Amino acid sequence: MSPTTAHADAIVVEDTRRWLQRAVIGLNLCPFAKAVDTKGQVHYAVTRSMGFKDLLQDLTRELKDLAALEPTERDTTLLIAPDGLVEFLEFNDFLVQANRQVAKLGFEGVLQIASLHPLYEFADSRPDDVSNFTNRSPYPTLHLLREESIDRAVKAFPHAETIFEANVRTMERIGRQGWAALDVGARPHGKIGT
Repeated sequence: MSPTTAHADAIVVEDTRRWLQRAVIGLNLCPFAKAVDTKGQVHYAVTRSMGFKDLLQDLTRELKDLAALEPTERDTTLLIAPDGLVEFLEFNDFLVQANRQVAKLGFEGVLQIASLHPLYEFADSRPDDVSNFTNRSPYPTLHLLREESIDRAVKAFPHAETIFEANVRTMERIGRQGWAALDVGARPHGKIGT
């Protein structure tokens, strides 16, 4: 890895960590995130792959690594693709293949993928709908989760089904201006060649 790539990757991780801490944890968008972040159980992996084939290889490696480690060491992985999957529709197309890969590897019911993207758009919402910001990250990101950890978290949080509605209310309350004030976007130098 060249010094330029290493520096750019460090910026990507920094940007993603800032987003996790200020938006996801700071706004309580995911009540389960703070514990794994505080314990250092979130793994940040940056891929410079752009094509589906290479991205699937990187995803496969990260899924296997996550499954091989104890949750106390690594509970979750954020696989960040700053140079690939830039368009949200392309990202969604890749998610279909990514979920097939989870099944192909025998991880169905063990690991799952949550999707985060700078242009995230829920079905039946407008692109400028502030509720979309609940799943907007600085870079295209695949959040690899242990189903066992999700089950445990849901048991500890008796009304998990209300999280999404609470998140939408939060986003409506802070609006675009409040989101911008969080300063949780990507910095230009996170991409190679910028």
